[in-house]
Amino acid sequence: MEFTTGFGWIRLPLAAAFIFGSVLTASAQIIPPFSPAPSATAPDEDAEAETTETADVNDPDVLKGIDVDKLDWSQLAIDAGTLNDIIAAKKRAQAAANNGMNWSTNANANGSSAVTVKQSVSSFWDTRIGADMTVAKEPTTMSELMAQKAANGGNLPQSSGSAWAAATAPGAGPVWDKTAVEARVDPGAEQSKLGASLTKSVPLSTDYSLTLQNGYSVNQQGTTALPGVGGHVIRNYETDQSAKVEITDTGTSITAGQTMSTTDDKWLRKVGAEQKLFDNVTVSGSVGETSQGAINKSLTAGFKKSW
Repeated sequence: MEFTTGFGWIRLPLAAAFIFGSVLTASAQIIPPFSPAPSATAPDEDAEAETTETADVNDPDVLKGIDVDKLDWSQLAIDAGTLNDIIAAKKRAQAAANNGMNWSTNANANGSSAVTVKQSVSSFWDTRIGADMTVAKEPTTMSELMAQKAANGGNLPQSSGSAWAAATAPGAGPVWDKTAVEARVDPGAEQSKLGASLTKSVPLSTDYSLTLQNGYSVNQQGTTALPGVGGHVIRNYETDQSAKVEITDTGTSITAGQTMSTTDDKWLRKVGAEQKLFDNVTVSGSVGETSQGAINKSLTAGFKKSW
């Protein structure tokens, strides 16, 4: 029987580990207990003599039911070159995972899961594609069924999803700095959106900066065809304008903007502010008009970290 040391124990099977421990236990069982003679040079004659612990004869036999002759001892034979190949393969797999699809999952309160997948297509224009999905879990027991219905107003949560593509490109000289384009399609809800935004950053001083943004989007909503009535498509055009002032020293930003769409046919104004408390934690608030004439107020706190 041949064993290799060093790298040879990397792939030691679990069964071989039990056998090796059982051999040591059997060796301990055949050694008779003894008490070592006290040392003649011991300074204290009343010191306790060391004794060896003996294995219990009632210990279970871990070799029971195992045919040692049928064990694959070749798993212990591995050299440094083979181990280097394994490590290199793992590094290539990790690199492929970093450059491939990025998955993230969050559990919802109604029992479903929000799953997001995205992948970079090209670094030239920072082009990305992805999908946002809501995956409903199938209830396995009556208690789970009742709990999901209670959390969703008497109905079971339904799975849904939308696909999107986004690209960020440079601007047109002194007119604007950055162009962002995004398209999103939701087949289940028969909705689609195509939008673009133009951004211009203007440094006011070493501590203040101004960012201007104009956005344009087209929202399309399809209707289900009924007997005698054909389905049709409703399109809504929307534009928004905003100005954002950032104060570098205090981590404060103030935003003012307005939005108009073909359904509202009037400008709806909005102002807001955001304050960075400490690393990755911010508090933001906003006040805006609605199409019904009421005032919409919001105050949120968030934690965001990217790695």
